[in-house]
Amino acid sequence: MPDQLLFGMEVFLNGLMAGVLYALVALGFVLIYKASGVFNYAQGVMALFAALTLVGIMEGQVPFAHLINATLGTEIHHFGWHLPGIVAILLTMGVMVLLAWAVNHFVMRHLVNQEPIILFMATIGLAYFMEGFGDLMWGSDIKKLDVGLPQGMSTVIDEVTYGWFGYGFFIDNLDIVATVIAALLVVALTIFSQYSKQGRALRAVADDHQAALSVGISLKFIWVLVWSIAGFVALVAGIMWGTKSGVQFSLSLIALKALPVLMLGGFTSIPGAIVGGLIIGVGEKLFEFIVGPMVGGATENWFAYVLALLFLVFRPQGLFGEKIIERV
Repeated sequence: MPDQLLFGMEVFLNGLMAGVLYALVALGFVLIYKASGVFNYAQGVMALFAALTLVGIMEGQVPFAHLINATLGTEIHHFGWHLPGIVAILLTMGVMVLLAWAVNHFVMRHLVNQEPIILFMATIGLAYFMEGFGDLMWGSDIKKLDVGLPQGMSTVIDEVTYGWFGYGFFIDNLDIVATVIAALLVVALTIFSQYSKQGRALRAVADDHQAALSVGISLKFIWVLVWSIAGFVALVAGIMWGTKSGVQFSLSLIALKALPVLMLGGFTSIPGAIVGGLIIGVGEKLFEFIVGPMVGGATENWFAYVLALLFLVFRPQGLFGEKIIERV
């Protein structure tokens, strides 16, 4: 088999794995949009905040240590313990639920039945607040995240592909784990959204806040629930991305790569977020592999947005999105 074809197959597989990581972030956007009809600009920052909190809890870091030391003249930085990854993840999930309650109590409940642009602007403000709050709470230095997930090249895939083709594929174990977790999340969230009472209530709230209130649906409960689920998805994405590239404030920028994913898959489709992520991941890797050398490289920075622009022109609702028809 030609070497270029083997390299292309390896690039294709790595593109699938990268697409899963994009899709994990996009899932959070879809959940919020399905429940409230608003694009949550803060989803990327939520992933960053969740990862920062997880590292801080695992390492026993004192929250607001820099502020406390500057105010009181102390030198306190750590409690002196290191928690197991699973315990820290559960505690971080508790923090994200508390954050969901705070978002509803201080922001969302005051904006019932407002225009979508008002809710969108509120999430922009929330994003900047959370980024600054996370910096103040845990510090701005780059942190290493290790919750025990396997990393490095998969020797099994390397040996199998070498036996088949005489060339071993380099596939990261972390990407394989992310793929399995994303698949489980999609199945669970799809079942929850389509078949549970709370899932139907989420869709009712997205259609009309006042009508949902009139039939006895609690907006407070629904919004806390959906922001909690989105916080959980952000935590999963934060763990994967933080383990892969370190926990740093550029982590919040992964939300920008999720935008083309949503445009391709559709803002209202959970499976669409996965399919869109896979298309973007595979497309940008193969485009860089095939076309990149001809145009000087660095095509991964803009390929996804050009592809999303084409979809906006010819199919603005995305592959799986619902076509909205408004009567005037």
